Amino acid sequence: MCGIVAYLGPKNPLPIVLNGLQRLEYRGYDSAGIFLSDGLTRQTTKVVGKVSELRNELATKNKFDAQLGMGHTRWATHGEPNQLNAHPHVSNSGDLVLIHNGIIENYGVLKKELIERGYHFTSETDSEVLVNWIEEIKKTSGVKLGKAVQMALSQVVGAYGIVVHDNSNPMELIVARLGSPIAIGLEKEGFFVGSDATPFLDHTREVIYLEDNEMAILRAGKDIQVRQTDNDTLRTPTVEELKWNLENIQKGGFPHFMLKEIHEQPDAIRNTLRGRLFAEEGKIQISSFNEHQSVFTQARRIIIIACGTSWHAGLVGEYLIETFARIPVEVEYASEFRYRNPLIYSDDIVIPISQSGETADTLAALKLAKKAGAFIYGICNVVGSSISRETHSGMYTHAGPEIGVASTKAFTTQIAVLSLIAFKLAVIKETLSPKALRSHLIELDKVPTLMEQLIAEKEQVEEIAKIIHTATNCLYLGRGYNFPVALEGALKLKEISYIHAEGYPAAEMKHGPIALIDEAMPVVVIATRKGHYEKIVSNIQEIKSRKGIVIAIVSKGDTSVKKIADYCIEIPESSECFTPLYATLPLQFLSYYIAVLRECNVDQPRNLAKSVTVE
Repeated sequence: MCGIVAYLGPKNPLPIVLNGLQRLEYRGYDSAGIFLSDGLTRQTTKVVGKVSELRNELATKNKFDAQLGMGHTRWATHGEPNQLNAHPHVSNSGDLVLIHNGIIENYGVLKKELIERGYHFTSETDSEVLVNWIEEIKKTSGVKLGKAVQMALSQVVGAYGIVVHDNSNPMELIVARLGSPIAIGLEKEGFFVGSDATPFLDHTREVIYLEDNEMAILRAGKDIQVRQTDNDTLRTPTVEELKWNLENIQKGGFPHFMLKEIHEQPDAIRNTLRGRLFAEEGKIQISSFNEHQSVFTQARRIIIIACGTSWHAGLVGEYLIETFARIPVEVEYASEFRYRNPLIYSDDIVIPISQSGETADTLAALKLAKKAGAFIYGICNVVGSSISRETHSGMYTHAGPEIGVASTKAFTTQIAVLSLIAFKLAVIKETLSPKALRSHLIELDKVPTLMEQLIAEKEQVEEIAKIIHTATNCLYLGRGYNFPVALEGALKLKEISYIHAEGYPAAEMKHGPIALIDEAMPVVVIATRKGHYEKIVSNIQEIKSRKGIVIAIVSKGDTSVKKIADYCIEIPESSECFTPLYATLPLQFLSYYIAVLRECNVDQPRNLAKSVTVE
């Protein structure tokens, strides 16, 4: 949510900031703005709408050789989307400029005090309150900007990723974070700042990630200084090398990032399994397990915490781990877990799952579990993210950048990692014979190749989409491992096509949803041969007797379901535990093609953000 980009150095900041903002569009936003300065001339431009509109507006303005730029894309929290509420925000004196991602929870108290001191406000935002609070402290305390920011943040309640500039010191930026990611790119005489590293991938490979409760003072041509916001402790920052490249975050000839990322799933899963899966040998190599084997051996239970698509992957993980390792698993919405005073034991393993590694609720939930003494084993995609740094150990999915708001390859690579974890735990707990283990690993190793064959047959899904894209409601049904897939399929349809859809365990259809079924209701049923097949066939017959439209996901060569369903999509025959990896693909394509036919914004659906970094 929201995107931050800034540049300080010898290059022209305008194209750097604008291009950086466009690369952050996947995060979701409703307005955009930019501040430019050369030390004497200052220019602020803000628009409601897309970065392309900001670019057009800037084309009408006078050009000058700026040395500093700060840009922002806003996802509305306090105040509706309009030009006044868009960032950057300027203090009453005009001296301080701020861009902010996050929420200041006690902004009302601070605003009231500032009004009593004579300040006025032009926006409804908490961010404008913050920049004026920093100004008031700087003015009354007589301190430099860095110290004023430090003092102000000690009085703030909430989350933030901020960049602050003082016009009286044109070659300096102050950057700080708490709960909202900040990456700092390094070059010889300048600095880049971003909500993640994508804005500056084509400029530098060196990056520093700020930790929570840290701030950085950036001075052009000088070294970076990183210190704690709650004290004066200095930290020598670790410079990391970026592994992604510009090609990874471009569409590569596809009309949408989502379609590109659906096609990338076979290679993404290969990358997830590489160096970990040795199928013919019947072995799994996970170094983090070797380092903490006693923890996994003695685990009382596993608690998976996640949000959205990652929560659905966690549900598949529950089936996998309980089936093969015989360890009890609970799957919790992170947003609920963190607020319900959960029972957590020191011999629990808590697995937070997040594509970005920055999901606010998941991050807060893992910190709660960590404080209670549980072992935290994270699963995320982004190297150096907050969740990866807060956990005791974990695994990266290695899916590569995921730009589309609707997660695709994140989901399947998370399931691949959870499969490895389940089988590795089964080895540790001796709950699976070596022969059975090797058989499953060989099957898992074949998944990417079979996925490629499935992707090549996507045209049949497009034809079905043409028939049902005008529907207003849709049901998704599945049993066992495929119940979470039904939930995920329904979520994808809701997210990008704005059709109301619900996922249910197929057996629960009779407990309410069956009342909705008529000749206008498409029902997507995952009806593979492995896993309660006869029961699913019975459910389909119940739907057809009420004139429902049945779209069935079936195993290759199926005959029984084909006789009664309206449309069938075949997926490879597999063990039940691997059907989610295959069944997910046609559901992703179905949502995608329906959204395109309905002329929806596939990559940036309304009201949604890729990385939910605020509550």
